[in-house]
Amino acid sequence: MTEMITTIEGQVGRIRLNRPKAIHALTKEMCSAMIEALLDWRSNNEVQAVLLDHAEGRGFCAGGDVRMLAESGATDGSDARDFFHEEYRLNHLLFTYMTPTIAFMDGITMGGGVGISQPCRYRVATENTRFAMPETAIGLFPDVGGGWYLSRLPGRVGQFLALTGARLDGAECHYLGLATHYLPQDALEEVKARIAAHPDRIEGILGQASVTPPEPKIAGNLVHINRAFASDRLEEILETLEGDPSDWPQTELSTLRTKSPQACKVSLRLLSDGANMNDFADEMRQEYSVAAKVVQRPDFTEGVRAVLIDKDNDPRWDPADPQGVTDHMIDTIFAPMPPGEEWSPLGV
Repeated sequence: MTEMITTIEGQVGRIRLNRPKAIHALTKEMCSAMIEALLDWRSNNEVQAVLLDHAEGRGFCAGGDVRMLAESGATDGSDARDFFHEEYRLNHLLFTYMTPTIAFMDGITMGGGVGISQPCRYRVATENTRFAMPETAIGLFPDVGGGWYLSRLPGRVGQFLALTGARLDGAECHYLGLATHYLPQDALEEVKARIAAHPDRIEGILGQASVTPPEPKIAGNLVHINRAFASDRLEEILETLEGDPSDWPQTELSTLRTKSPQACKVSLRLLSDGANMNDFADEMRQEYSVAAKVVQRPDFTEGVRAVLIDKDNDPRWDPADPQGVTDHMIDTIFAPMPPGEEWSPLGV
C-alpha cells in the first residue's frame, strides 16, 4: 500500500495520508514524499491550492513513528535525527509555502499531525476532531513547531496543553484559533470538490459550509488554567494545584504526576523561548537540537515502553521528581548542536 497519495485534481494538489493501521502516523518516507510533491507544485501554475487530508481509516494523523525513534534513541540516535531533520523541513516548508494550503483535521490530530496542519493557511475542524500534543506522557515534548504554536495561544492554554496532553475537540480548536473553520464531517467531500474546481474561492466555499460549533468546554476553564499554569517553573505549577482541593485542580494534578518531569520542564522552557522567536526556522533549529538529545535520554525509552510496548502505563521516570531535573540538565538539553550538525531548512 502506498503510504502517501499525491495527485492533482482540477486546480489543486492533493496530499492524502494513507497508513490507516497506524492512524496515518508519519514516517520519514512519508515526509519526503510530501516535500517532493510540494516542491513540484510550487512551480506548477496549474496548482492553485494544496489540500491535506487522510485517505481510508479513522483519524487525520496520530503523530510520528515513535517506536522507530525509541529504537534509534537506544543506540546512536542517527535514524531518529534523520527523521526529525526531514520532518522539521516539511513543517518549515508548509509554514513558508506561498500557495494556499488547506488541512482537514477530521479525527485524531496529534503530534506530527499538528505539525503538518498548523502551518496551513486554512485548518478545518469537524465534530470528529481530537487535537492533542501528548508527548510528555512518553518523555518527549511538543515538537513540530509546538513551541511556536502553543506559546501563541490565549493566556496559559499552551502550557496547559503541553504539560497535560489534554485533548481538544473541534469546537475548542476553533475557539482557540487552532482551526480556522468548523465544518460537519459529511460536508467535507463536497467542499473538497468545490475547492478543486474553484481554488480562487476557498474562503467563500469554507465560509458557506461552516456551521456554528458547540459551546467550547475549555472556555469555562480558562480562568483556572491561567491561574494554575501561570508559572514557567513546574514546581510552582504543582504547588498551585496542590493548594486547591477542588475537582479541576486535583484532576490536573493527578494527570501531571503521570508525566515525565524532565519532559514537562523541557516543554515549559520550549514555550518560553518560542514565544520570543521571530523566525519559524529558529524554532525548528532549536527543536531539532532538543529532540536530538531528548530521544537518547532514559525517559523517552521508558515512556515508549510503558505507553506503547508493554502498555502497563507505569513509567519509571529518571529523575522521578521535578526537583531532580536541574536547571543545568535543561541547559544541557537546550545547548546548540555542534557545528555542521545543526538543522537547516530546504535549500540551505
